[in-house]
Amino acid sequence: MADDSIDSVVLGLASARRDWRAAHQRHASAGTARFPSRVALEFMLEHLEAALFPQRLGHFEGTTEDVFVRLRLEQAFGLLEAEIARELRYWEAETGDRFECDHGDTIVRLFAAALPEIRRLIDSDVAAAFQGDPAARSVDEILICYPCAVAVMYHRLAHQLFELGAPLVARVISEIANARTGIDIHPGATIGPSFFIDHGTGVVIGETAIIGARVRLYQHVTLGARRLPPEDGHSVRERFARHPIVEDDVVVYAGATILGRVRIGRGATIGGNVWVTEDVAPGALVMQPPALSFAEGEGPALFPEG
Repeated sequence: MADDSIDSVVLGLASARRDWRAAHQRHASAGTARFPSRVALEFMLEHLEAALFPQRLGHFEGTTEDVFVRLRLEQAFGLLEAEIARELRYWEAETGDRFECDHGDTIVRLFAAALPEIRRLIDSDVAAAFQGDPAARSVDEILICYPCAVAVMYHRLAHQLFELGAPLVARVISEIANARTGIDIHPGATIGPSFFIDHGTGVVIGETAIIGARVRLYQHVTLGARRLPPEDGHSVRERFARHPIVEDDVVVYAGATILGRVRIGRGATIGGNVWVTEDVAPGALVMQPPALSFAEGEGPALFPEG
């Protein structure tokens, strides 16, 4: 490609950047230069996986398991602290506020203290998947092979960081999980123990969703928000409770869509491909009318003549 053609592209891109920054009140020294790195966070997650599950995900072999875990944690926390520092500088540039110099270190320290409990939550999720899927031959198969194990494990980590004040780092982690599994869980969603997503592809769980204990979802389930009407008075930037509450022991089958701040009562069953925008009573069954069956030559014509 000729140099003058490349020069033209460079000038065009510079013009596009100027237009964007002018439209959004940005400047060259702020924004993405301080945004957390997805690549670095992917490496961080590899180290955390190995520390949480040294034999099954860390491939550790030997007799000094605690030494191995310590080394992987040190590597993970070093990467995480650097990316949280990037996020804090980003918010400083965005808002003009300043964080204490040890703020990032405090977030990492509190996150580290939560890891034993996060490990126990993940164990409960793996056990729920094993109990709920007769195709699984061992709990190890669940952890190593099932996309729900990856998605929920990453969510447990991301949610803790979200709660501690690193929402951008948490959001990047959730998108890494989405790319790997096709399961989209916002890090703000609150999820109880023993959570199982069977198959998983296409599941979407919104930011303010609350999910109780022992809940099971199937593929293509959406726990979403309703579109805000113009007369509602709310801006899409406002933070308020707009996603479902799913109580303990609920099962939601494939393709179901549950929208808005509705409550699905304990022990309820939501059938496949239904659309739910109102509360569901505890123990209730919500389903479509049964499909009609006709013998050959009977029933309505699917392609009438004319």
